[in-house]
Amino acid sequence: MRRGGRVTLLVAWLTALALLGLFVVTHLSVSTDLRSFMPAPTTPDQRLLMEQVGEGPGSRLLLLAIAGKSDEQLADLSQQLSAVLRKDSNYTQVLNGSFDIDAIDDTLLPYRYLLSPTLDHERMDAAYLRDQLEQRLDDLSSPAASLLKNLLPRDPTLEVLKLAERWSPPKSPEVVQGVWFSPQHEALLLVLTKAPGFDPDAQASAIDGIHRAFDGLPEHTDASLIVSGPGYFSVVANAQTRGQAEWIGRISTVGFIVLLLLAYRSIGSLLFSALPIASAALAGIAALIVLFPQVHGITLAFGFTLLGVAQEYPIRVLSHRRADESAVQSVRDLWPLLLTAIASACIAYLAFFASGVNGLRQLAVFTVTGLLVAGFSTRYLLPHLLPVRVHDVADMGWLIRARRIVDHLPRPRWVPALVAVATVLMLAFAQGPFWQNDLSALTPLPRDLLMRDARLREALGAPDVRYLLVLQAPDEQGVLALSERMEPALDALVTRHVVDAVELPSRYLPSEAVQRVRQQALPDRDVLESALTEAEQGMPFQPGLFKPFVEDVQKARELPLLAPQQFSTSPLGQRLSGMLVERDGHWLGLGTLSGVHDLDALRALARNSGGAVRLLDLKSAAESLVVDYRTRILYALLGASILLVMAIVVALRSFRRAWHVLAPMTLATFLVLAVERVCGVEVSLFHLVALILAAGLGLHYALFFERDTHDAAEQRRTLHATLVCVLSALLVFGLLAWSTIPVLRAIGLTVSLGVAFHFCLSILMAPHARQD
Repeated sequence: MRRGGRVTLLVAWLTALALLGLFVVTHLSVSTDLRSFMPAPTTPDQRLLMEQVGEGPGSRLLLLAIAGKSDEQLADLSQQLSAVLRKDSNYTQVLNGSFDIDAIDDTLLPYRYLLSPTLDHERMDAAYLRDQLEQRLDDLSSPAASLLKNLLPRDPTLEVLKLAERWSPPKSPEVVQGVWFSPQHEALLLVLTKAPGFDPDAQASAIDGIHRAFDGLPEHTDASLIVSGPGYFSVVANAQTRGQAEWIGRISTVGFIVLLLLAYRSIGSLLFSALPIASAALAGIAALIVLFPQVHGITLAFGFTLLGVAQEYPIRVLSHRRADESAVQSVRDLWPLLLTAIASACIAYLAFFASGVNGLRQLAVFTVTGLLVAGFSTRYLLPHLLPVRVHDVADMGWLIRARRIVDHLPRPRWVPALVAVATVLMLAFAQGPFWQNDLSALTPLPRDLLMRDARLREALGAPDVRYLLVLQAPDEQGVLALSERMEPALDALVTRHVVDAVELPSRYLPSEAVQRVRQQALPDRDVLESALTEAEQGMPFQPGLFKPFVEDVQKARELPLLAPQQFSTSPLGQRLSGMLVERDGHWLGLGTLSGVHDLDALRALARNSGGAVRLLDLKSAAESLVVDYRTRILYALLGASILLVMAIVVALRSFRRAWHVLAPMTLATFLVLAVERVCGVEVSLFHLVALILAAGLGLHYALFFERDTHDAAEQRRTLHATLVCVLSALLVFGLLAWSTIPVLRAIGLTVSLGVAFHFCLSILMAPHARQD
């Protein structure tokens, strides 16, 4: 192609990339909901797990501690911070141990007599009212007088305070200066976010809001704010993973550029070879935008990693150029084998699409689209831009010597058999579990953060994030009634220290049957006024002071019973909504547990309930979900492997040639597994993803080493291209192997081992014809 045509092609290509980039920037919507990378739950427990991890109150709970000042100053900061956060709609509940009148808004206030258990054991007669008024006289001479003064005319029996106490955490810390304190003299708060726990970005925004509110307090200087909880952990893990991935990406990019400059000594070739990779990335993202409403951030992160296979396409073109041959002709000769490599990699990645998991389907669309675009742009566009005259890498002295060493390597026929036997033995006798089912083992969180969370959780009596009591009934009222019936038995377990505290749905909203009984126990106006007049005899209260109280009682007598739907509009509505779940034509009530000490006693309680109550272990449900996830991926990989074998056989038109390609790839893949198992590594889902990537790279090595051109120079070019590919892969994934993030380390170590084993076995098992 002439110079003018090359310029036109380059401008057109760059323009297309710019337009594609503009489309991506203006239409890309990134999701961070980790549930996209989990399979669809198949059991009731798994469905509950997914809901609780994302939307459940335990996942949205943040634990705060303020330290660094005197108790009095810390208490003031706690009150100021809680006041600011309660006004923010991003937080559905803020507790610090002080009385929160806002938790009982104007909607709920008339219902206090139906919600409070007072009338279950008391009658609103003169004797009871007299006792309550005498207590209020004592209260008015205490430091709490300012709080009670405005409340007293409307609520002399303090039902509001009783409800506030009932709705506070069942196991509360010590109260100092009117707020919660830890044994370490920290002011403690519990904050329930509106943002789901499985959305790191939304949780990060909520946590930033807390820090901004704290930094805006007048007296916050010298005080420190500590945040913990599942949402905080997701933010920290996301930031650490992103941070390490970014610096590793920067270092590996610089290293890759230096490597290509040393390998080809041409800045122009280097710049042009980047165009297929850029095209692949943008096309992959554009395909996701078209096919999915949102693109997951993990899809992009893993997708760019898996697209590492595509960087081999321009490398092959650059290395296989002959000095006396145009780039177009070189690529034309190389294309059948390159096309086989592209098709094979696409088949392998289609296993992700067959997994049925939305996030992995996105990953499949991204990588397959990217590989196809990179491959075809390398074939039909890149050759026309490359310089006409190039230096033939086959003439490099070091490469001639390297090829001679490779050709003279001993290749006894028993080497593959020996490696296979050693692999089987290592897999058979490796110690420990084969599969990693515990998701917590993959967390990048420092141990001190986990210990701090455990300390704050114990101090605050926060619910256990592992166990739930699940109550089942035909409807919501049935669940609330069952919850009420279970309260005495569970209170007995708390007394026996089987569990520190239990929180049931009926704690917030009694059933309509109980409300009706309490409503019927309320006296009419004449009876209540007569009892109140008798109770006030000899007391210094002004006549008519308690008229608002009488009006509220009369209003409560005529109110419609409070249903969960009405309760959901109150400040505590989301808390109850998280504890009442409709499922397959029936309703579930979720009871949270704090400080579980005797699982057997809880299991016995569930067994004796006749199936109405069960103890749900969220950790076990998570592990079963991981097993199901892995099983689906393994089946998908099995199907992809069969298709891959068929594709290689058809492309090479020979079972013998296909064997020389597939055997080293298969053997190297299992050898990686064996070495990691012997080193005590338990195989996780991320190891499987890395194995697929390494197998895709290894397939390229085997394909080109199997190619016998009877041309010594061409064999040297093949070695050159493969060495550049191997070194670039080791550069990127070798850095990942040193990461402190378990997921990144698993991918980096697996791919690095895979690249080394695939390269060595592809050479040792290739049918070489020595050409000197």
